[in-house]
Amino acid sequence: MSELVPSSIQAKRKSGVLHIEWNDGEICIYPFDLLRNACPCAQCRGGHENMKPEPDEDVFLIPLMDAKASQMKSLEAVGNYALNIEWEDGHKYGIYNWHFLRTLCQRMVENSP
Repeated sequence: MSELVPSSIQAKRKSGVLHIEWNDGEICIYPFDLLRNACPCAQCRGGHENMKPEPDEDVFLIPLMDAKASQMKSLEAVGNYALNIEWEDGHKYGIYNWHFLRTLCQRMVENSP
């Protein structure tokens, strides 16, 4: 199979989710607050030495928030490999690549009750 890439991306601001349909038919629905908790930037990860290609497992232990920090202001493509999200509090440094997002989706399924 070819590389997993989104075939459709929709930011649903009223419901606070990012909806991604992948080219293999998988549909992932990411709550904005989980995406913010999982932000892959160096600042949110605690420095470059803590950056990994996959989301940290502890993002599922952080209480989800409903605040400006988790309200999406804008969403834009980064080349053909990732998304950049700007949050209402001004944070805009995380680049969410396709591998990171797909792995986060799999871990959401694994961590759901």
